[in-house]
Amino acid sequence: MDHLRSPSPLTRRSFIGAGLSGAALLALAACAPTAPFLSPTSRAVADAEAARKVSGATTRLALRAGTGTLDLAGTIAQTWSYGAVPAPVIRLKRGDTLDATLENTMPEATTIHWHGVALRNDMDGVPGVTQDPVAAGASYRYTFAAPDAGTYWFHPHVGTQLDRGLYGALIVEDPQEPLAYDDEWVVILDDWLDGVTSTPPKVFAELSQGMGDMKGMGGTGRRMGNLLMESASKPLGGDAGDVYYPHYLINGRPPADPETFTSAPGKRVRIRMINVGADTAFRVALSGHRLTLTHSDGFPVDPVDVDSVLLGMGERYDVIVTLGDGAFALVAEAEGKGARAFAVVRTGSGATPPVDLTVSELSGRLGTADTLRAAAEVALPIRDPDLEITIRLRGNMAKYNWSLDGKPFSPDAPMDNAHPITAGERVRINFVNTTTMWHPMHLHGHTYQHANGGPRKDTSIVLPGRTLSVDFDANNPGRWLTHCHNLYHGEAGMIGALAYTQ
Repeated sequence: MDHLRSPSPLTRRSFIGAGLSGAALLALAACAPTAPFLSPTSRAVADAEAARKVSGATTRLALRAGTGTLDLAGTIAQTWSYGAVPAPVIRLKRGDTLDATLENTMPEATTIHWHGVALRNDMDGVPGVTQDPVAAGASYRYTFAAPDAGTYWFHPHVGTQLDRGLYGALIVEDPQEPLAYDDEWVVILDDWLDGVTSTPPKVFAELSQGMGDMKGMGGTGRRMGNLLMESASKPLGGDAGDVYYPHYLINGRPPADPETFTSAPGKRVRIRMINVGADTAFRVALSGHRLTLTHSDGFPVDPVDVDSVLLGMGERYDVIVTLGDGAFALVAEAEGKGARAFAVVRTGSGATPPVDLTVSELSGRLGTADTLRAAAEVALPIRDPDLEITIRLRGNMAKYNWSLDGKPFSPDAPMDNAHPITAGERVRINFVNTTTMWHPMHLHGHTYQHANGGPRKDTSIVLPGRTLSVDFDANNPGRWLTHCHNLYHGEAGMIGALAYTQ
């Protein structure tokens, strides 16, 4: 299928609120003069999905996106959610099919993107690229097989909706799980301002004016309205973020009203950590404990013992911890922003730890992607790349003009700058960060491997002035975005695409 072209001009914001019908896409394909890319509704996409279905089991559910409130320890925030913040955890087994109907009762269009899942292309939730947006008052049915066990999540791919309460965890369990543990805890980390100090669209409008020369490296976070003028992090290579958040949450709750996970001494607990934030990396530690890092973005790694774990936006890490006796603080430091999210783990008697507890593990051994190697059973076979793509991350805070290769994403023609790939190729992407800020880059529809034996991932931190090379096998036909998962960088234009040729 040829490049998608909208029949009317779109802004980046309306890319997210407008799309093309299947009939319109097919009609445009017949007359567009540009290189032919596969349609999301092509036979190749359907055949790939048929090959993924192995168990035959189907989980059916409904997700209602609507307006509501969130109680932040007495501060009532008006927001949007799937009925709760976060939404109830969705659980499948590897090879199962999810049949989820989205009912949109919000005042604007939306979609659902199933982050990290190598699903069928027409279910990926990108308006104007893989589907029509789901209009206010309408519904949409997402049906796809989940081919890989792991920790995933779901969220809209429309405007700044992600920085509200529209998110939840998707856990795909392995029927032959090799990891031994007694209990499990899903920990969702978020930065929150919606309905408290501002709304996400207003924040993006402020950022879009540019931040001039006011950005500094003070390291503690100096607030100017909704913007953060000074925030610095050594692991992130400098500036930690752009947005001031009054709250940082674990499973929808602020430190003043923390969640308590109850277990027993000696229990081995699997903690599945998910960073759903829009502009914040989190450094996570459990007081008095070491963590064994076992999975990155759902895929197993050679186990590594660490004191804390760093998660960029969109990343997920699984750890195993053997619990001691007492009450302990799970702390998620908002990296470089001088604040934290907080929860409690209780296995026995003792006072609840204070929110400002000094947690020595936060300054211990830090787990990051560059310290990990893919487990042998998921490592890609050694093979030279058939295709090498270099993507340069460009832009700055002063003008807030983020892009890939100096070409801000165009919703008028989202495939115009797409990189063509062919089924069966080993593809290498070189993400070259020419900016002075870190970017968590995400690839839809695939799990890649960091070059030289690194971990399998779909979202990775690219440090300022550095290059990250990742490899993947082109085995999931369709049109797939790659973009910065800093929500506001993506909104400003740091989005691109890879598309399979016919």
